[in-house]
Amino acid sequence: MIDRATVDKIMEAVNIVDVVGEFVNLRKAGVNYKGLCPFHDDKTPSFMVSPARQICKCFACGEGGNAVNFLMKHEQITYPEALRWLAKKYNIEIQERELTDDEKREQSDRESMFVVNEWACQYFHEILKNDVDGMAIGKQYFRSRGIRDDIIEKFQLGFALSKRDALANEAKRKGFKEEFLIKTGLCYERNVENANSQEPNAKSQLIDRFAGRAIFPWLNVSGKVVAFGGRKLDAATKGVQQKYVNSPDSEIYHKDHELYGIYQAKKAISKEDCVYMVEGYTDVIAMHQCGLENVVANSGTALSVYQIKLLRRFTQNIVLLYDGDEAGIHAAMRGTDMLLQEGMNVKVLLLPDGDDPDSFARKHTVQQLKEYIEQHQTDFIQFKTDLLLKNVKDPIKRAEAINNIVHSVAVIPDPIVRATYIGECARRLGVDERTLITQTNKFIAGEREEQRKTAEREERQQGAEISVPDPVGLHTQLEQSTEVERLIIQNIIRHGDAIIFDDLEAEDGSVVSMNLAQYVDFDFSQDQLSFSNPIYNKVLREAVEQSEIPGFKADRYFMQHPDPDVSRLATMLGIANHQLSRSFDREETIKDLRQRIQHLILDFRMDILNQHLKHLQRQLKDAGSAMERIKELMDDYKQTQELRNALARQRGTDVIV
Repeated sequence: MIDRATVDKIMEAVNIVDVVGEFVNLRKAGVNYKGLCPFHDDKTPSFMVSPARQICKCFACGEGGNAVNFLMKHEQITYPEALRWLAKKYNIEIQERELTDDEKREQSDRESMFVVNEWACQYFHEILKNDVDGMAIGKQYFRSRGIRDDIIEKFQLGFALSKRDALANEAKRKGFKEEFLIKTGLCYERNVENANSQEPNAKSQLIDRFAGRAIFPWLNVSGKVVAFGGRKLDAATKGVQQKYVNSPDSEIYHKDHELYGIYQAKKAISKEDCVYMVEGYTDVIAMHQCGLENVVANSGTALSVYQIKLLRRFTQNIVLLYDGDEAGIHAAMRGTDMLLQEGMNVKVLLLPDGDDPDSFARKHTVQQLKEYIEQHQTDFIQFKTDLLLKNVKDPIKRAEAINNIVHSVAVIPDPIVRATYIGECARRLGVDERTLITQTNKFIAGEREEQRKTAEREERQQGAEISVPDPVGLHTQLEQSTEVERLIIQNIIRHGDAIIFDDLEAEDGSVVSMNLAQYVDFDFSQDQLSFSNPIYNKVLREAVEQSEIPGFKADRYFMQHPDPDVSRLATMLGIANHQLSRSFDREETIKDLRQRIQHLILDFRMDILNQHLKHLQRQLKDAGSAMERIKELMDDYKQTQELRNALARQRGTDVIV
């Protein structure tokens, strides 16, 4: 467990621009930085990062927080995992006590799976470097592909021994649970007594999924090992077994969400403002070895929206770099429209027949490769024109090909880019521009109609289903809170430490001072009032407790709070919706703060009284002819009305000027 002193040390070392910049392409914007929000489908940069406040916030979807919150949300990791990530980045040593058995059991499956995968990656890598078979078979394979030792280290390549339970036995010896070896897909179970036995007590054996294969670890964008690819090396099995075996989908890995090489490529992608998409592991590795590092692979799966959005965090420019064979052409055709629809600028380069990116890169220097790509890449219109209209004489087939090209233009979301491409199509295809505009509009209208029908079907389906409500999340809780409550807690977060009374007389006759948070707590305590949102109550309680500590600053304390809900709340409510900089904040006097919080507390009390009056009205309707109950309710109603009227008069004389 990480103590508070170490947490403070980590938070003091953190530079949120560096942290967010690992995952989002940031550009300077005044005193802040901005980029595309990684938490929603952001078309224009709405994600702001403040180095002064060490926080980030999206002004479109509202997500934000400190560096820890960002990592937890982005990487779907726990609070301790996020702290360890930051500690590793900033070379801060974490002293932790040994976890108890109960604490180990409480760790999430997800965290345990990452630990198992990290160990397996090191295990495979050590086998490749130090085991006799690993060096003779595995390393020889990589040598035959021309892969250097530094690239083997960079991609943590490895080898799995041919013995079918070698990894399983070593993992169990190291204390890893079978449950997580199976969940990660490193192993699978096989019944060793009777393959068809239905007996629950039948003995089973753990079998290594990747036995006898060269290993390619998959690292996600933050460098965590999420999966493995294994290539069979024995040529005698050609046509009998799969050449490649990949980890199955799991809690930490979905193949259509990940891109091979993204961790090693992300900085180069951002720097070059361009990414090259290839098909396989060795294509990525060969291009890195050649010196071209802004390259990733989708490794045989159809390109998905998740993968495109991952890339779009770093660049909008992509070059599809595929083999010139039928499979490569099909892959390029398949991905083009989806990339365009997500706002990417697409170019295509099909390599000469007989070459793939791996073989082509090994034949050329990085300068030659870059020059070839620059000279031979084409935009998607030219690519489709060359492909679909080459040697086409039949008018019907020509019309079909032009429709295919125009349909690709129609999916482009930016109307200016779309109009530019329509003009280019008209010039290249020799078709009247007005005709292309008409056809483009038809495609757009048809797509919108299809989306409308799909939405209606989904709405009807959801209405017919019986759903179990999820636990109330932070956003839901905020929506359930009143506007007055939000304004009060916002003032506590931003100004809770500000002294608004310095001449109050205590019961013993002494003069005391009181900050904003203490005043709210004191006022609430007079009538045992509390917020409807439990997180608000926690913030108020801690603000009062921390007020006894010299140097307490409310905004910093809550924005750096270890509870992610509290720090996210502080970011959401503690920052004005139009900016992240303090420079635009109006200088407020102590009188301003005092008058505002007093007025808000009166509004809060008025809300409570109005709610109680509505409640009494409902009870009166339900009382029927029970006269004694009606009289009791009427007395309560009259007293509440008198309190409300007195409060209204008080509010009328306490107006902020």
